[in-house]
Amino acid sequence: MRNPDKPVDVTFVLGIRPDVIRASLILRKLDKHPEINFRYIWSGQHYSENLKDIFFSELDTPTPDVTFVSDGENDAEVSSKVMNQLYGDLVQNPPKCVMFLGDTNTVLGSIAAAQLNIPIIHIEGCMRSYDWRMPEEKCRTVIDNLSDVIYTYFPEYKLQGVLEGLSPNRIVVIQNLIVDVLNEYYFKKKHEYDAIGSAFLHKNGIEGPFYLATAHRRENVENSLSLTSIIDLFASLKEVVVFPASYRTQKSLKKFDITVPKNVLLIDPIGYKEMLALMSLAKAVVTDSGTVVEETAILGVPSIQMRKATERPQTYDCKSSVKFVPGIDEINPTIKKLSKIEGTSWVHNLGDGQASDRLIADLEKRLTGKSVAKVSTHNPEDYHLPIERSYRSDGIEFD
Repeated sequence: MRNPDKPVDVTFVLGIRPDVIRASLILRKLDKHPEINFRYIWSGQHYSENLKDIFFSELDTPTPDVTFVSDGENDAEVSSKVMNQLYGDLVQNPPKCVMFLGDTNTVLGSIAAAQLNIPIIHIEGCMRSYDWRMPEEKCRTVIDNLSDVIYTYFPEYKLQGVLEGLSPNRIVVIQNLIVDVLNEYYFKKKHEYDAIGSAFLHKNGIEGPFYLATAHRRENVENSLSLTSIIDLFASLKEVVVFPASYRTQKSLKKFDITVPKNVLLIDPIGYKEMLALMSLAKAVVTDSGTVVEETAILGVPSIQMRKATERPQTYDCKSSVKFVPGIDEINPTIKKLSKIEGTSWVHNLGDGQASDRLIADLEKRLTGKSVAKVSTHNPEDYHLPIERSYRSDGIEFD
């Protein structure tokens, strides 16, 4: 729980709404934990800040202790603001460790923690798309190498980290947090979400089957050919496509003078409850979001994944998702493949819903000394490779 009069055990830094979704149960557990005093920082990097407080209230999460202002015109500006502000906060409120989640500019604040020799914990580590165009891929690589403890979802992710040279002793497999979140927020309240979705559809005059779509990745929305291909895909779906478009995407549509088809209902970003409600009722979801394709796999809703490469191949394993590379793949074969999985069922392979509990249990042991595992693993004795030569004597003898 949070107590400003006691030393801080964990400073948790988040910066975008999807990461709040994944971290929601962890935040709630930390807020009630009798032995862990935590501090919560919002980096302020998200461009649609107006929806931040809606997400906090819908997910019933604690509100941040402090909010930074980290807007900017490019990654360097945003990242440097996060680092600079976090450095100052950590000096004033030094914790036992700093925890980050995900792969955005916010996690580059880990550089500030490393400069202060404060142990770093990374949730959702060792995920790789191996698509170096993605800014997220650079962020993942940086924070994983700086981290003392990495909570990852699956053994295959741990193996990826180990093959890159990360110590296996730093990597803890917990399974996917999004399963926990949907169990808590959706499946326990399905009737509530059905009502929210029905109200939205009635308000917008939508009857019968519809598709839900999202698009936000730079390689998709900041490239004229890719974005045109995406809009053409929407047009070919025939039924209504509900498209809560990010502000970046809306800006690109205007910049490239791309006409939105008549079957597409383009709206501003919406809250988590409304998004989840529509997702569960949709015929299928078309998206470039890693979180959304996981959610649809769990909900039993087919998806088209608009990615050249993914760090979440499990959705292809369980046959819940069809791949579409904007600007490269043909549209008709994609729609035919989608029709093959529409109406089918599958068993998702993303976890058992206990990931948040596993994380908190492991973190508690590390912070309270209840296990040999520690939050600091960059000490000489913690390395998994021979480092004796770095600490060897000079070998010079004298009389």
